[in-house]
Amino acid sequence: MLLLDPKNDYIFKRLFATAPHLLTALINAVRSDQEPLEVVEVLNPRIDPEELSGKFIVLDILAKDQQGRLINIEMQVKRFDLWNAHSAYYLASTLTKQLSSGQSYLSLKPVIGIHLLNFDLFTQPEQLNQAHWCFEMRDRWQPSTKLGAELELNIIELGKADRLHCAAAQSLAAWVTFFEHWSEESAMSQLSYPPVQQALSLLKTLSADAETQHRAQVRERALRDELTEIALANQRGREQGKLEGLQDALDKMIASGISKTQARSILGL
Repeated sequence: MLLLDPKNDYIFKRLFATAPHLLTALINAVRSDQEPLEVVEVLNPRIDPEELSGKFIVLDILAKDQQGRLINIEMQVKRFDLWNAHSAYYLASTLTKQLSSGQSYLSLKPVIGIHLLNFDLFTQPEQLNQAHWCFEMRDRWQPSTKLGAELELNIIELGKADRLHCAAAQSLAAWVTFFEHWSEESAMSQLSYPPVQQALSLLKTLSADAETQHRAQVRERALRDELTEIALANQRGREQGKLEGLQDALDKMIASGISKTQARSILGL
């Protein structure tokens, strides 16, 4: 049976929004150096049909743990120029939306973000040997001094983590293998981590359902169209910038005394 891709954000949400114990295992694997938490409620389990074909819609999961903390989990398959702004905005808005007018800050609960990326975000030479990142509000000169626990953003670059064989916790390595090699029976059969095997079993069930297959295809098509639209917009921007640059060069050459015909010939216009 051809298995659906768990990195498709529709399938990802179907897998984890309906199985809080698997979501708990994934979160704790990412935050293995922190005290384990337990998801007690998924606050947005519903997926509306219009969301599947809508542009620039994020099918994230918003969960609450036993301490009332909010955890935002996203699978991101596409990279775009303003991704950093997007992730920071969603995390901050999840924090600020907790309070209504007149409420005390005492009722504010920390927000934890977990973003799984199907692309390499950090590509500088000094960043190539790290795939798991955790961003918090810390002092620039004394990084050991943290302002508070209100905001925390965990990023996993899945492809890079797979290439590095995920030197982190064994549980996180198992999840990385699941997301990167879900369709390879030999790779999956070697995993003994129970939550991943349960996720694989659920994925097989979803993959056997015709309606789920159709919706996954609709979502994949929408994401592909979105990527194409972004690429075309970037191309138009580059072409417009090139035209403006040529016009500027032409104006400067004419101003320096070169004839317009000669200047256009030099510039290949």
